[in-house]
Amino acid sequence: MVTNDPWATGRTADAGHWQTARFRLSLDRVRVMGIVNVTPDSFSDGGQSLDTGAALQRCEALMKEGADILDIGGESTRPGAPSVPVDEELRRVLPVVRGAVSLNVPLSVDTSKPEVMRAVLDAGADIVNDVRALRDPQALAVLAAHATAGVCLMHMPGEPATMQSMAVYDDVTREVGQALAAMAARLRQAGIAAERVVLDPGYGFGKTLDHNCQLLREQRQLLALGHPLLVGLSRKSMLGALTGGRAAPERLAASIAAALAAVDAGALVLRVHDVQATVDALSVWRAVRPAAVSPVAGRRPGD
Repeated sequence: MVTNDPWATGRTADAGHWQTARFRLSLDRVRVMGIVNVTPDSFSDGGQSLDTGAALQRCEALMKEGADILDIGGESTRPGAPSVPVDEELRRVLPVVRGAVSLNVPLSVDTSKPEVMRAVLDAGADIVNDVRALRDPQALAVLAAHATAGVCLMHMPGEPATMQSMAVYDDVTREVGQALAAMAARLRQAGIAAERVVLDPGYGFGKTLDHNCQLLREQRQLLALGHPLLVGLSRKSMLGALTGGRAAPERLAASIAAALAAVDAGALVLRVHDVQATVDALSVWRAVRPAAVSPVAGRRPGD
């Protein structure tokens, strides 16, 4: 590790737990976040859970498969995706949040809109998962005003519609780390406790295939930021490129391989479409990796 980087504190990420609105989520093992897209146009599963009933059925199915967290999203952030009006996003996600609150599982909402954040937190959601990292000052104010809600900050240059044109780095790992450090510092200055914050390197968001591969190889360097890492690689286009052009529904094996690589490099939360397969893979990984050292001092990942 290069210790004179401005974002390299020299500390290992002591990620004992993640404080969320209703749950103090232990990170003494890798947690699996199941994706519930209430959208017509998400890159992998758009339209499958578009109405509230179907979305709640997916929530229940993912819990049975072993999901530790549910991540509900009402706006696609695939490359080139158009923005969704606030009213439409609320129409999609708010009934699902209200219905899923009784499931007794941490609920994350994938949104960048302050109005949506406020509404879903008031309805009982636990986590805001923002691909724009609370870039909107009003979004930061919503989280700062909430006593305990968890938040995930993701690295993305620009907007989904423009991010791939901004995939220019001298050293992608160093620059992503610097950007994430600045994001986390901004939250500290707003009075948001560090235990509420996890960081996402943003695989596939404003990064080429080479950038993504380098970042995954060097991901462990990001543990110096002192926050747990959440990683979303499931079914992404980089996996299609690495497997000869397989379509999103055919990327299960690649997704599992990428998830385990991310865990081996220190990730403690995996955001995935295929929960049961990921949970099974982690069970095998735990059994055959007894000496693997976790970013949580004195523990093995997945224990």
